[in-house]
Amino acid sequence: MASQPKGGPNERNIVAEEVRAEMVANVWKVVVSQGDSVEEGDTLVILESMKMEIPVVTESAGPVGELKVGEGDVVQEGDVMGVIEGPVGLFGRIL
Repeated sequence: MASQPKGGPNERNIVAEEVRAEMVANVWKVVVSQGDSVEEGDTLVILESMKMEIPVVTESAGPVGELKVGEGDVVQEGDVMGVIEGPVGLFGRIL
């Protein structure tokens, strides 16, 4: 008899995409809320640096699992700003 993954046969594996800051900047606007569903290429937040607005976009689709920044926050390069969750399909790719 084959063993089932922990949690049962209907449980989906979840992976997460951490959306990170690529530069030191101020969080000018938060576009999404925790629990919102986003598509690949959607804007998560808009950063402001040196009088320029820089949209931060997602590379995967899924619900916003965590939002770790608020408007007016200062982020450093590499800081996690949000987490996008998604089910894993064949070959470990996010569905």
